Amino acid sequence: MIAELIQISKYYQQPESGIRNLILDKISLSIREKESMAIVGPSGSGKSTLLNLLGTLDRPSSGKVFLNDKDTGEMDDHAFADIRTRFIGHVFQLHYLLPQLTLLENVFLPILARKDKPDKQALQKRGMELIERVGLSDQIHQFPYSMSVGECQRAAVVRALINQPRLLLADEPTGSLDAENADQLGKLLVELNREQQIALVVVTHSTDLARLMQNQYRLSSGKLHLVESL
Repeated sequence: MIAELIQISKYYQQPESGIRNLILDKISLSIREKESMAIVGPSGSGKSTLLNLLGTLDRPSSGKVFLNDKDTGEMDDHAFADIRTRFIGHVFQLHYLLPQLTLLENVFLPILARKDKPDKQALQKRGMELIERVGLSDQIHQFPYSMSVGECQRAAVVRALINQPRLLLADEPTGSLDAENADQLGKLLVELNREQQIALVVVTHSTDLARLMQNQYRLSSGKLHLVESL
């Protein structure tokens, strides 16, 4: 398994009353290599919270998160950050490209965050190949403010893939795009899922995007249910 959640619960405690707001209630989920899945559900149901737990951006209140067969609950902050950098790629609703950097500089930025000594030349070659793959070769020296929202989001996808992650997490990746660009990005994510042989988990309100995935889950009232499997 690429990733596994075992009986995960997450709650937030109100500081004044001490009341616990349960967001996720004993959720278990297994993610296989090369699998694509969508998680849908109403606003406030905890979809992004679930994705943050998978992406090591948060820790569960109870239960276990395994990534690459390793229990993240036994990791210190250094190991936690390392697996986040090398094993996981993140794509968000907003592209979060740094405005003072060119497209090319934004794409290569995650390489600098690695604590090991990667083959930077090989990763840079990979970055250029991915940039060409998503149709942005003529934009590499452009700054985000001179690019369209769709182009910026495609650049963000390349940035998420630069370190060769095995798991790509996308949180409402088409939420800020018009219908045409949303359709193009959704298809691109699925194509890259197959070409790069990475697992893909998408949180979305878009039924069109969800239908592109192999498996669809619905999160509601803290529980996760399989809706459709291809």
